Amino acid sequence: MANYRVKQAAEYIGVSKSLLDKLRCYGGGPAYAKLGSSVIYSTIDLDAWVASKRVAANSNEAAARA
Repeated sequence: MANYRVKQAAEYIGVSKSLLDKLRCYGGGPAYAKLGSSVIYSTIDLDAWVASKRVAANSNEAAARA
């Protein structure tokens, strides 16, 4: 398990640092730890958050790919 600061965490999951900052402030983002003024994300929490965003393709999307 690795731990990342905000910029590296955003790169790891493929979003902007700005989006990750907004998700942290307004809710809906991955779990994080606050150590003094530093924000730390674990890869386990980042992977779990990305997995929670998976969406099954509907029949129209599947037909378009065929």
